[in-house]
Amino acid sequence: MFGRYAVYFTPEGDLARVGAAWLGWDLSTGATVPHPDVPGIDVEAATRTPRKYGLHATSNPPYRLAEDRTAEGRAMELEAGCRAQPPVTLEGLALSRLGRFLALLPEGDQTHLSALAAAVVRDFDAYRAPAGSEELARRRKAGLSTAQEANLLAWGYPYVMDQFRFHITLSGALDPARLTAVEGALRTMLSGVLPRPFRVGSLTLAGERSDGRFVELHRYALTG
Repeated sequence: MFGRYAVYFTPEGDLARVGAAWLGWDLSTGATVPHPDVPGIDVEAATRTPRKYGLHATSNPPYRLAEDRTAEGRAMELEAGCRAQPPVTLEGLALSRLGRFLALLPEGDQTHLSALAAAVVRDFDAYRAPAGSEELARRRKAGLSTAQEANLLAWGYPYVMDQFRFHITLSGALDPARLTAVEGALRTMLSGVLPRPFRVGSLTLAGERSDGRFVELHRYALTG
């Protein structure tokens, strides 16, 4: 039994290997991975915030399971849903800045990618326990827009539907000097690893362990 569940896109191949080492956590195996030795960069500190989630992009944000639902039922319905959804192909992935964070962002038309994420949130919302008052208050501390507040009340998370933005987080919030240094190190590490084209061909059901770290439970191919 896991505290929370989530649906992620999780990379495979060389990007998964390099990303797991960078973050220090392999979502697919549920094991720690030694950080690379990067002169002048404290990789452990730079990646402390996203580490527990592993290398991923969120489709269905972490949620507690509704009392009248089972994890097995969720897995079965997600598998069936993935069989009905076609893969999505974009031009590529690029290292980018999101404010003070570093992340991989897709290049090209994201219409179908956003529709896929919206379908995952909408079609399986019955499995989500309603957000409690403490969780709602915590989310609101970020200063939500009207649209984000509406999403929070409807779906339990502000950054879904029209507020969704696909991204694979690679750092916590960094000050300007560290941001530039870490960005340079990542560009070197990711050289030749970022896929072109970039294909989203599967979704991963992940569970949160008692220590707060997420692990892969099942990976389902998009075959619609």
